[in-house]
Amino acid sequence: MLYQIYEMQHAALTPIRVIADHSLQALRSPWNPLAYTPGAHLMAAACDQFEHLTRRYGKPKFGLHTTLIDGQEVVIEEQIVDRKTFGQLKHFRRHAERNDPKVLIVAPMSGHYATLLRGTVEAMLPDHEVYITDWRDARNVPLFEGTFDFDDYIDYVIRFLEHIGPNTHVLAVCQPCVPVLAAVALMSAENHECTPTTMTLMGGPIDVRCNPTKVNELAHSRPLSWFKNNVIVKVPPPNAGFMRPVYPGFLQLAGFMSMNLDRHFEAHRTIYRHLVAGDGESAAAKREFYEEYLAVMDLCEEFYLQTIQRVFQDYALPKGELMWWDGEPVRPAAITRTALMTVEGAKDDICGIGQTQAAHDLCTNIPNHMRLHYEQPGVGHYGIFNGRRWREEIAPQVKAFIRNYDQEGKGRMTVA
Repeated sequence: MLYQIYEMQHAALTPIRVIADHSLQALRSPWNPLAYTPGAHLMAAACDQFEHLTRRYGKPKFGLHTTLIDGQEVVIEEQIVDRKTFGQLKHFRRHAERNDPKVLIVAPMSGHYATLLRGTVEAMLPDHEVYITDWRDARNVPLFEGTFDFDDYIDYVIRFLEHIGPNTHVLAVCQPCVPVLAAVALMSAENHECTPTTMTLMGGPIDVRCNPTKVNELAHSRPLSWFKNNVIVKVPPPNAGFMRPVYPGFLQLAGFMSMNLDRHFEAHRTIYRHLVAGDGESAAAKREFYEEYLAVMDLCEEFYLQTIQRVFQDYALPKGELMWWDGEPVRPAAITRTALMTVEGAKDDICGIGQTQAAHDLCTNIPNHMRLHYEQPGVGHYGIFNGRRWREEIAPQVKAFIRNYDQEGKGRMTVA
């Protein structure tokens, strides 16, 4: 009934939201003499906040139309180059002839859409041929199209790497660090020609026994049956995925926001004050973040529960017990030719310090000169892959690492 209650609440608030929106337009109309009074400013700001906080946000667009390469503006075209049931491979094609490294960015399947990594993509575009995994909202996948689990995730990563071809670099952010490391290990074991040249893991739960956070403790403190009985619900009509068991995105969002509730509350108070003062530009800057942050997607039951069990309860990868499909072992020691970089944030409260760096202890056969660990002072989880610190301090480190091991080098740009 949880999903049904959520839907009913949204439907019940719809008339009030419409009234608030119309009131907002009237209170800000230049033809309304009351619009210039302090009381109207307060009421308009309240209506504005209510409408945005109760809105249901759909899948955002990347909106990356151009990039600057060597001082020249180059057009970007989004292309879907491979499509599977629960995800697609998106290519940000640059209208320029370049011989830049190919990078597959593996986005988290953890409640938010791949557009959460818009800043990550934007920073990489000037110097790389960028691809990204664009996961599909489980509530929009009809039940007859099958299921999606942890092994499927690994399979999708391998499939997308095969599509891009040899000498590709893979970059995983947060949750996919474990399946990406598993995919690279499996490809290395069979000497696959499309095994990535480099692997960059950023803020991921490779070994959550290192400095466990509140997220890790919650996942370990309850049996798997508790998660199945308390957070797994079936998608209600009229969604295309009707009757599919999922972990709803709104539940995951509620969990993340509750960890820093005071910070989110203060952020919305700040937005309100900006609106009252007529500083729409400052309010828009903060609101842009929340319009992305509040857009969430549902996860398939199989994938969510297997992730909880294998990563956060059994510690299968660091203990050497992770299996793929019909018992094929995942052995990080098989990785010998893929250079490894790990990135952590000093203030990360989702993945504690050392959890990502643990990948170096597992990949025992990567030569020391092909390893790099970077810890960014002063940033939390989100700051690892978005924001000023990412653009100015972390991204240059990642780019230099990739460029150092790329086998094709950099060519001269010709604008198409």
